[in-house]
Amino acid sequence: MHIPRKMKMTGKDNISEFISTYSFGLLVSSSLTGTHLPFVLNPDEGENGVLYAHIAKDNPHWKELENQRVLVVFTGPHTYISPTWYESAHAVPTWNYTAVHCYGVTKLLSDEDTKLALEALVNKYEVGLMENTKLMPEEFLSKKQQAIVGFKIVIDEIQAKEKLGQHKNQGDQNGVFTALGNSKSADNKELASYMKKRNIGTGKSSN
Repeated sequence: MHIPRKMKMTGKDNISEFISTYSFGLLVSSSLTGTHLPFVLNPDEGENGVLYAHIAKDNPHWKELENQRVLVVFTGPHTYISPTWYESAHAVPTWNYTAVHCYGVTKLLSDEDTKLALEALVNKYEVGLMENTKLMPEEFLSKKQQAIVGFKIVIDEIQAKEKLGQHKNQGDQNGVFTALGNSKSADNKELASYMKKRNIGTGKSSN
């Protein structure tokens, strides 16, 4: 991913939080096969963290993953930027976005580790659901687990980008940030909220 210096997302905690928040990623292998999956990141495992996920056994993609280097793309808030929002007299439309690319080698998990990874994923989104034995009896869960393949990705490289207009002058930044925040579009409001949280491209600082 091309990342101009001013658009590079830095800080392990910032990147880990991004992946945790926007955890539905696109897994791409060397054959250019892509599978969309939710991931759980353990940022403290290994040098750069480890991603955990599972894939349906019916999906042949898993057969090419073991010990192979793959790419996982995580996409955060993004939207169209109108040139009419800028203070500058001359401007063109663009698209502002946030994204993190994780590269690493895939390892298939044992049945026990797959179970643990599955529990971590469910607990991330709905704490206590795994204890609901009426809805999901142990025998039922066991059969469902046989239909998936768990895996982890030992991350060896991370590329993180925030293209939020931070290279523009403060007037242009403020115009974009204000227009996004006042918009009725959910995508626009989400990006404005992200910019405010990260204090990037808002026109209120030197970013």
